[in-house]
Amino acid sequence: MTTALIYLVVMLLVAAVVFLLAAVVFGRGEELAPLPPGSSPTRLPAEDITGEDLAEVRFQMVLRGYKMSEVDWVMRRLGVELDELRARIAELEARERERSPEASP
Repeated sequence: MTTALIYLVVMLLVAAVVFLLAAVVFGRGEELAPLPPGSSPTRLPAEDITGEDLAEVRFQMVLRGYKMSEVDWVMRRLGVELDELRARIAELEARERERSPEASP
């Protein structure tokens, strides 16, 4: 029984050393150095967000996925942009209805 326990402990130690050695040699697989704390790779233009802008959005990775504050910021920006576009469309449609002569019976 104790021999099996010793083998198990030795196997765990060897696995831990191999993992740490691989982590040091190969790193985390990033092409760029990690960002300083508090900074963000998330960028969007000030206005007129396009589909290409959204395709290029990158969020900082944290322990459980993406950084929530960055995702929330992007969602708020997109919500404002959509609201402004819809308001502008409604305004233009109302203007067009006012200009077009209505058919009288």
